[in-house]
Amino acid sequence: MRAVVQRVSSASVTVQGAVSGAIGQGLVVLLGVEEGDTDDDVQYICQKVAGLRIFEDDQGKMNRDVGQIGGAVLLVSQFTLCGDARKGRRPSFAAAARPAQADALYQKGAALLKQMGVPVQTGQFQAHMMVSLVNDGPVTILLDSKKLF
Repeated sequence: MRAVVQRVSSASVTVQGAVSGAIGQGLVVLLGVEEGDTDDDVQYICQKVAGLRIFEDDQGKMNRDVGQIGGAVLLVSQFTLCGDARKGRRPSFAAAARPAQADALYQKGAALLKQMGVPVQTGQFQAHMMVSLVNDGPVTILLDSKKLF
């Protein structure tokens, strides 16, 4: 499972002209579910997202997590994170999980973050989405549940 985490001052996702989710200060998490990912992968990613100390404290150091600043997460499913562009010019998405598995783990991720006390807004699974965000910093972190060491 892969995630791109961006610290934002605001963000929203629109599907067919209607806002599906919107947050103020917090994190946009683009989530790519790969074939073979399990509950352990989504648990790892969610714990990392909830605990990332990438918000500034009173001394200006990145020392606070999203919960400590009263922020939220905008969770967006993005199968293209599973793309492999090493050969040729067209990425292969063969490593992406099948829709039923990917949606189940995506929904589980949203539920886990909520259980951890983080307010969550979401995009719409398998929809064409327009994501707008103001990246604060910019701060962007890449997470991969398979690269633990």
